[in-house]
Parts: sequence; C-alpha cells; structure tokens
Amino acid sequence: MIQDSKKAILIVSFGTSFHETREKTIDKIEDMIENAYKNYKIYKAWTSKIIIKKLLKRDNIHVNTVTEAMKEIVKDGIEELIVMPTHILNGVENDIMEADVLAFNDEVSNIVFASPLLTTTGDCMKVILALMDAHKDLSEDEAIVFMGHGTSHHANSVYPAINYIFNDLGYKNAFMATVEGYPSIENVLKSLKDTDYKKVRLAPFMLVAGDHANNDMSGDDDDSWKNIFMANGYEVECQLLGLGEYPQVRSIYLDHLDTAILNLKKQAHEIEESAKEKTLNA
Repeated sequence: MIQDSKKAILIVSFGTSFHETREKTIDKIEDMIENAYKNYKIYKAWTSKIIIKKLLKRDNIHVNTVTEAMKEIVKDGIEELIVMPTHILNGVENDIMEADVLAFNDEVSNIVFASPLLTTTGDCMKVILALMDAHKDLSEDEAIVFMGHGTSHHANSVYPAINYIFNDLGYKNAFMATVEGYPSIENVLKSLKDTDYKKVRLAPFMLVAGDHANNDMSGDDDDSWKNIFMANGYEVECQLLGLGEYPQVRSIYLDHLDTAILNLKKQAHEIEESAKEKTLNA
C-alpha cells in the first residue's frame, strides 16, 4: 500500500528501561498499528524524560520526546495527525502529552487524539474479561491482586471502579491495588482478612512489567508486595505480565485508534461541507 505523505500516526508511550518487557508490549502495539495502517507515516515518542535520559546514558539509545516528534512531524509537512497514547488512564501523563502536541496546533492542520486504554466503563470490562480469562487457572483458595500505578489525578477513580466491576462480574477472587493511589495494598489486605484465600497471585496492571513490577511488586526488599503478603501468611506467586502482553488488551488500543480516525474523517467531511455551503451562499 502506498503511504500518504500527509497523514501520520504518533504513538506515545510512557516508556520503560526494561528492554525485554518493551519488546513484548510497546513494540508489539507499535507493530500492530504499523501493520494495520500501512498508508500512514508512523512516529513514536515517550513521555518519561527520566527514562529517555536513562536509555541515552546507559544504552546510547535515543527516543524522541513528544515535542521532538512533533518537530519532525511539522518538518515533514504532515497535515493530518492521529495521536495514539498507550497510557492506561486519562491522567497526568496524558494531559501533559496533549498539551505538548497542541503547542503545534497552528502548524498541523488536523490533529485528533485517540483515547487511552481505560476511557469508558466498556473499556474496563473488556480489560477485566481479558485478564481473568488469562488467569482462569486460579485455584479455589487463590486470589489475584493486580498492581496499578495510582495517581493524585482524578483519573485515579478508575482503580476503585475496577474493583467494583471485578465484584459485579462475579470475580470475587480478584482485587485491584495501587502503588501511589487508592485502593492501596493495605485496603486489599483488609478485604482478604475474612476470606479463605491462602494463596495470592500478584500481577501488574501496567502496560509494561517494568520497575514497579520487578521491584515494588516482586522484589526482595521487605516492603515489596510479595514480602508483605508473605509476612501476612499468604503463599505468593508473581506473574510479570504487562497489560501490553495480552492480545485482547492490545486490540482495545487499535479499536480506539480506529474510532479516532473515523472521527477525523467525519471532522474533515464537516469542514468540507461547511466550505461548500459558504461558497454557495456567497
């Protein structure tokens, strides 16, 4: 398929310094989008400047910031841009990313943003069904606890909503906790206190199984979630699977991108019709 030199997709991720998990998650999503939209020029950027600097210093690998990617997009004469964030929430990182992109609003004719992973209740349900299908081997005396990042942003409300949906869909053995928000690991321990679960499976509720999964969740320090649950008498298993490793989850990103492109086409059509109407009434 011939690439349209004026159309582009910018894929924006938080980033990770763990190459193995990046290959299984961010790279997979990028490859999926490139294969689905071969007629679009693809640009990539990360939002974590700390991780970008770390990769450059440690591995001599340069990853564009959003601003750097936008400068390339303007230089290349892109007129139609779809921004696809791989962020989990419409939170702080997503807000900053949108502001960085819109700083170039005068230089790119049409810009539209696809939604992050968990934007609607339907998104939450799809993710939960995908996760619980992948973890259907849980024994009767085993609970699964997902580690989300958590945030001071109002988007943190998604995490307690996930807990509610787990329960509403009948997954009484599934719990959500966050590293930096609500609910916390203490909240989950309280919920587990009066149950018969003797085992706990820990899994990240983050795109990549990076620093939080390898250290805060499954690390050897006394304050890792693994050791906290063990100290409370539970047998613990850790599964280092980032959300981006689940094919059904990756497909949600593609659905969001499809919707954004349809919205852009609708927007372009409305502009064209409005121009025609002005010409006729002139």
